[in-house]
Formats: sequence, structure tokens, C-alpha cells
Amino acid sequence: MASSLFFFLTLLLLSVISAVTPCPPSERAALLAFKAALIEPYLGIFNTWSGTDCCRSWYGVACDPTTGHVTDVSLRGESQDPMFQKLGRSGYMTGKISPEICNLSNLTTLVVADWKAVSGEIPACVASLYSLQILDLSGNRISGEISADIGNLRSLTLLSLADNEISGKIPTSVVKLIRLKHLDLSNNQLSGEIPYNFGNLAMLSRALLSGNQLTGSISKSVSKMKRLADLDVSSNRLTGSIPVELGKMRVLSTLKLDGNSMTGPVPSTLLSNTGMGILNLSRNGFSGTIPDVFGSGSYFMVLDLSFNNFSGRIPGSLSASKFMGHLDLSYNHLCGTIPIGSPFEHLDAASFSNNDCLCGNPLKAC
Repeated sequence: MASSLFFFLTLLLLSVISAVTPCPPSERAALLAFKAALIEPYLGIFNTWSGTDCCRSWYGVACDPTTGHVTDVSLRGESQDPMFQKLGRSGYMTGKISPEICNLSNLTTLVVADWKAVSGEIPACVASLYSLQILDLSGNRISGEISADIGNLRSLTLLSLADNEISGKIPTSVVKLIRLKHLDLSNNQLSGEIPYNFGNLAMLSRALLSGNQLTGSISKSVSKMKRLADLDVSSNRLTGSIPVELGKMRVLSTLKLDGNSMTGPVPSTLLSNTGMGILNLSRNGFSGTIPDVFGSGSYFMVLDLSFNNFSGRIPGSLSASKFMGHLDLSYNHLCGTIPIGSPFEHLDAASFSNNDCLCGNPLKAC
């Protein structure tokens, strides 16, 4: 009985000690240096960063309850937090991300997102935060290049640098982020090619690379990504053809290649893939006939093949589609009678305009 009581009291004492464990002074100093490099004039979130214990009531800061080490710095300018709702506005912040943030060696989450005007470069030392699982710096004015050592962050599951002014190439080391599930580098100024071994990111479910200046072609290694559901490389400068292997990906449901300079035919497997729900190939140089491979399992929320060089007839099998939410075949070289059937009943003339010789509802009669 006595030994059981001693064991219980020991556990209780440890829990009390851990509950009052403050963050280390060095980490508090790092946070204050990080704060000093930023200016947030409207919400006053940094007014909470006072006192000796940064683990207690510091807005956006969280710590390990046992060790007291800072694990999370999460500051998002668009938030449902009562502080934001009370003032009825989203956040606005200027300044830079201080390298002092790298002194938080136990950091698992770093979010400084949607503040509109945080600028400067990503400190190179961020690539040494080996425990980092979430890195989200999207929605700012951050410039410079992505560190060549980004691949050192082997625990990373989310990397979002979207909507910034980042330039340079996508580092080849990014393919070492084997736990990465979400990658968003969209709307920056990235150039060069998508890393050839991009398909090594076996855990990736979303790859958003649109709105950059990427060149080269899409590697067939992408087809190795068995969990990839969303691939968006629209509005770049990509060339080459669509790898046939993409049409055989069972999980891929959204594929956006629009606004590039890609050419060649469309693989029939891409259109017959019953898991494909959003397919946008518009504003490229694709040619040949549209494969007649649709069926009762076809369910397209969006099928956009406009502004290409497709010729021949509109596939009659489109009439058998289970659902066709938005179809755009305009600005091609199609000819013949538009098929009839429920998928076509809600479409207007704009979906078929500017072809060579299409006719039938909703265009003029044949």
C-alpha cells in the first residue's frame, strides 16, 4: 500500500512540475527577437507576448507540456479567432521572418501566413529545424529562393509557400521529403523544371504548382504517386505531351494542365478514368481527335478542352456520361453534329463556339 501511495504521489508531483514548466529563457528570447522583426498594427496579437513564460497565453505559441520547449508558432492573418472577429478584419503585417526563429530547435509547426506584406527571404537556417512538420508561409510578399537544403526536413508533411514572390528553381532535394502530403508553391515566380524524380514523394496527395514560370515536361514518374488526388500545374510554360501513365492513376481526381504549351494527343485512359472529376487541358496545343471512351461511369464536374487544336467529331459516348457539370469544347477544329442526351441539355452555345463546322442544339440546326 505504502509503495503504491509513493508511486501515486511521485506521478502527481511530476504532473505538477510539468504543468508549471516555463519555456526556456533562450527560447523566450528567440520569440521576442522574432517579434521585433515584425509589425502588426491593427490586431495587437503581439501585446500578449509578455511575461516570463511564453508557454502561457502568448497568442499563437504552444509548448510541449512536459519539457516546456516551444513546439508551435502559428500566426495566420485570416482567422476565425474572436480577436479577428471582434475587429471585423483580416490581419496585416509587415517586416521579415527573423533567423532567430531557428533557435527554437523543437519547433514542429511554423505558420506565418496570409498577412499580405511580410517580406524578405526565408531564413536559410529554417532547413535545420529537423522536427518541423508544418511550414506555411503563404499569402505574403516573401522573395528569394527556396533553400537547396529543404530536403533535410524529413518530418515535413505540409509545405505551403503559395502567393508570394519566390523565385529560382524548385530544389531537387524536395523529393527527399518522403512524408510530405501537401505541397503548395503556386503563384510565385519559380522557373526551371519540375524535379525529374518528383514521383518519389509517395505520400503526396496534393501538388499545387500553378501560376509560375516552370518549363520542361511532366515526368511519368508522377504516376508512381499512388495517393496523389490533386495535380495543378496550370499557368506555367510546360511543354511536351501528357504521359499515358497519368490516365492510370486511380486516386487522381483533379488534373489541371491549362495555360501551358503542351502538345500531342490526349491519352484515352485519361478520359475513361472514372475517378477523374476535374480535367482542365485548355489553352494548350493538344491535337488529334477526342477519344470516344466515355461511359456510364464518367462523372465530370469540369471537362475543359477549349483553346486547343482538336479535330474530328465530338465523341458520341459523351451522351452516356453519368454527369457532366461543365463542358467546354470551344476554340478547336471540331466538326459534325453535337450529340444529344442529358449531359448536353444544360449546356449553352459558348461550350461549342468557334469550331470549324459544329451544328445541332444549342448551335444552329444541321
